[in-house]
Amino acid sequence: MKKKIILVTAVILAFSVLAACGTAEDKKPVDGNNHSIHKASNGQGNTEKAVGNEKKEVIDMENGEGHSGHDANAKPSSTDLNVSFAFPTGTAKATEKTELTIQVTDKEGKPVNKYDVNHEKLLHLIIVNHDLSFFNHIHPEFKGDGTFTVNTSFPAGGEYKMYADFTPTGGANTTLSEWVKVEGSENKYVAIAADVKRVKEVDGKEIELTMSASKPKEDVTLTFNIREAKTKKGIDNLQPYLGAVGHVVILSDDAEQYLHVHPTDEKATGPAAQFATSFPQSGTYKIWGQFQHNSEVFTVPFVVDVK
Repeated sequence: MKKKIILVTAVILAFSVLAACGTAEDKKPVDGNNHSIHKASNGQGNTEKAVGNEKKEVIDMENGEGHSGHDANAKPSSTDLNVSFAFPTGTAKATEKTELTIQVTDKEGKPVNKYDVNHEKLLHLIIVNHDLSFFNHIHPEFKGDGTFTVNTSFPAGGEYKMYADFTPTGGANTTLSEWVKVEGSENKYVAIAADVKRVKEVDGKEIELTMSASKPKEDVTLTFNIREAKTKKGIDNLQPYLGAVGHVVILSDDAEQYLHVHPTDEKATGPAAQFATSFPQSGTYKIWGQFQHNSEVFTVPFVVDVK
């Protein structure tokens, strides 16, 4: 009799364990489309499943803030988008003002019409020439039907690379680029070389660049110390430029690696402005820092070696 009681008790316990396991498996958090959401956006290996933070993770990812959260509902990526650059006559001529049209389409060729505002603009256009001696950061106007336009000019003939930097609504921050040919006499190509001294004078201001590190794939803080060139007094009343104390664009010497870096403290006013980034690989890079003082934007370039 005791043996029967023990046997029945064992069977009941076994069924209880199996039922408990089945219940735990069924309680996976899901979104409205029954897909599991895994929170892993902090880059620290946290795989905790949580529905409560699901919306914040997706928003962060869409704003291009470097989070690696997994969204079960796929969002447009740079591989889903295409960009083209065109001039009214098919080409631009050096020193002549011309209209540039930028067309953004999805992988099916349909125009992309919704964009998030990114630092006060829908699209940032960066233009450089073949040896990076020319730099232009402008903001085309959205005309609808996936099209942006802007009037611009080029100082000389030759090849120019254009980078369209934007965030389609519901997608990640995207940068698409293309080389275009400009008619006219070309300036002599001069290869860039690292600055021996990282101190430059621009528009009556002396700017010194310091770097916390200079190795590839290593976190680095770029610090621009800005002062009056004559008095050496630090400038502490920088004005916001595109909603921040400044902006930094970095390109490798072959123009293949592109970094658009924002400040660690957007509300800073100087004399120091800091930017956090990392260089993807070893090589020579040109850095352009852009700031605003007394309602005028000034650009300061530096060239550094990363190795």
